[in-house]
Amino acid sequence: MEILVTGKILPYVDCMAVICLFPRAPYDFSLSAAIFGSGDPLFRTFGQGIFREALDIGDKAVLVEVCSKGSVTTPKLCLSIRSDTVLSKSEIKKVKEVIISMFSLDDDLVPFYKAMESDPIMTALVQQLWGVKAPATPTVFEALTDSVIEQQISLAAAHSIQHRLIRTVGTPLVIDNATWHCYPTPQILAKTTDATFRACGLTLRKGEYIRDISLQIVEGTLDLDHFKNYPDTESIISEMVTVRGIGRWTAELTILRGLHRADSFPADDIGVRRFISRVYFDGKKISADEARAFADIWGPWKGFAAYYLEVADMLGLIPGE
Repeated sequence: MEILVTGKILPYVDCMAVICLFPRAPYDFSLSAAIFGSGDPLFRTFGQGIFREALDIGDKAVLVEVCSKGSVTTPKLCLSIRSDTVLSKSEIKKVKEVIISMFSLDDDLVPFYKAMESDPIMTALVQQLWGVKAPATPTVFEALTDSVIEQQISLAAAHSIQHRLIRTVGTPLVIDNATWHCYPTPQILAKTTDATFRACGLTLRKGEYIRDISLQIVEGTLDLDHFKNYPDTESIISEMVTVRGIGRWTAELTILRGLHRADSFPADDIGVRRFISRVYFDGKKISADEARAFADIWGPWKGFAAYYLEVADMLGLIPGE
């Protein structure tokens, strides 16, 4: 059996498919995937040039592996999809679409870079992070659940809780004698007990928020994907905050990560304020309102600009050096 993908005919072997992907240039896969370097090695991780993640695509779990076979100016990725059962063409296509969306492979960075030319610091940072594209979560639900978990705690503590929750209730997949775990679906989290949430490190209140949101999705009273059709970010925020457990910061973070909207700026995030303070205010602390007002210099690209500052902070970069 052979599968035609992006003009290339590639072999289908047992329960694995291999696909060539051609991102819009410029694209630096290693720098773009670096954000996943400290991830759970049996859920989502990046190391030695290879990104790996277990994905639940409905009625099947798959393990994806992505590596670069090109350059920043002529990017080419190799996507391998593995499962414990035979994959159909529609399942392969679905995984391909998830990876394209997750790594924002179709994004055109040129308008963003041109908009940053009026800011010398961002211009220098763009040169250092040339080809970095902000990733998106596979689903809006994942972005929202992660944002609820991250409320009012450190990012390190939040990641620890997220990893425990995934390993405890996420759909398992055994590949090469290793058990991977997919991000739990709304169907799973709608039935997760208080005791399980607590064992994973969540407060009872956060567990209730996540279970209630999941239940609304399962029952069809909450459709997170329909926000993709909204013309402006503020209208999404206005509707999201009516849901119990979602405040403005949670909505903004969900919109940036899950809906990949470049103008969503989570000003209440301590990390975002710290990044701006460090680079633009010589370390002086700034409030959320001050950060939001300052971010207006980046116009509709303020969310992506904040992401570049976050990546720079993670990599220990100083603009211009």
